[in-house]
Amino acid sequence: MAAQRAPPPRGGMSDTPTHWHQLPHAPPVGTLLGRLDALADGSATLQALPAPQAGTEPPFRYLLLRSGSEVKAYVNRCAHFGVPLAARQDLLIFVPHTSITCNVHYARYRWSDGACAGGECDGVGLLPIPVVVDAQGRICIAPSP
Repeated sequence: MAAQRAPPPRGGMSDTPTHWHQLPHAPPVGTLLGRLDALADGSATLQALPAPQAGTEPPFRYLLLRSGSEVKAYVNRCAHFGVPLAARQDLLIFVPHTSITCNVHYARYRWSDGACAGGECDGVGLLPIPVVVDAQGRICIAPSP
């Protein structure tokens, strides 16, 4: 008798949104996410924006990755299981300029584009947040391309 596969757990890849703005409390275009001068080159930093109803709703959690003058932003949500890649900064697993790894099931994602690079992400990548760094070094959400 063939073994039956259990359905994917709630919050698993079948429930993964395809765009960052589909998540609850996604901030609007133009929202300030951070400052370039606050990020060291090669850093991966966990950030959170409070929800509109702070205290009753979860914040919008994201990561900022810096490589030189370039900044990437991704939702802090593993594509494999829908959990945060890390709950705290000291638990974030990354290789500067190379990869970010979920500390729950060790799915690994490329730094450059958030694509699945190994582990249990099955080809599903992180949700990128388009950003722009303005002349004053502010990192803000940009319109989707």
